[in-house]
Amino acid sequence: MENTALLIIDVQNDYFKGGNMPLVGAEEAGKNTQKVLEYFRKNNLPVINIKHIATNDGATFFLPDTKGAEINSLVEPKNGEKVMVKHYPNSFRETELLAYLQSKQIKNLVITGMMTDVCVESTTRAAFDLGFTNTIIGDATATRDREVNGQVVKAAEVQRSFLAGISALGNLYAQIVNTNDFLNGK
Repeated sequence: MENTALLIIDVQNDYFKGGNMPLVGAEEAGKNTQKVLEYFRKNNLPVINIKHIATNDGATFFLPDTKGAEINSLVEPKNGEKVMVKHYPNSFRETELLAYLQSKQIKNLVITGMMTDVCVESTTRAAFDLGFTNTIIGDATATRDREVNGQVVKAAEVQRSFLAGISALGNLYAQIVNTNDFLNGK
């Protein structure tokens, strides 16, 4: 776990029940993220919470200064844990994330968060392009049903497809593991 940091992407209230954009499996993903977070804290490893604040016209969730935009209590940052605000799906775009990781000599990222097919995916691909080795905790991510060409694609299928795509070609962009395997060193 040397040179490794935990990246928690957008585990914010709007994605949970009662929020403005609830996801399928958000609670389970949040609890699994919490387990991984506890591991990082116990081992004094770097933790970075990414918080999305919507600034685009027509945004309906993660609005500035709302309860929905707050980081969920399951992964609430503690003193000393870095929180970065982003306004785009890619957590590196127009943020200090890259400079921060470089300043800490981080080379490996363990990635959790929401939505799998948007912010998690775009951040992971960008991290690969920037030279990081990535591990996604698959059951610590969540998404929602999507629609394409008038057909609904269920969240479970979106989840599975995006994780399969990002780990294609021999885990090119990221290795995908589940929470228990990660915590057990597999």
